Amino acid sequence: MRTVSHGPDETRALGQRLGTMLDGPAVVALRGGLGAGKTAFVGGLARGLGVEDRVTSPTFALVHEYAGRLPLFHFDLYRLGGPDDLDALGWDDYLDRGGVCAVEWSERADGFWPPGTIFVTLEPHPEHLDWRVILCDHFGV
Repeated sequence: MRTVSHGPDETRALGQRLGTMLDGPAVVALRGGLGAGKTAFVGGLARGLGVEDRVTSPTFALVHEYAGRLPLFHFDLYRLGGPDDLDALGWDDYLDRGGVCAVEWSERADGFWPPGTIFVTLEPHPEHLDWRVILCDHFGV
């Protein structure tokens, strides 16, 4: 899927739409530079999963947990060195808990993601820097 978001509200709405469609464990790997809208997308994803708490970037905590229809584990790999650091965070334990793992800066662990991962790439629109081109696709499905 490829679409254009005209601002953070539309980006959140796309995330919410994905969240409402998820009915079991999933990995959502987000890619995009600083200010691309990754956290806005996860905020919408959280709403779609029934999370009522405000979603904030886990840059310094590395992972935030939210209770919803499915638990949401929100990771930020910006400060991590690579895939081995995910093991140190207990990645497999989070997967075993049966929720949705939303991972910002997933490109820092390329090659790590399991089959079925939903990749969401947010890029600046070539003609409107406030807009985003958003690509969603599955790996291995």
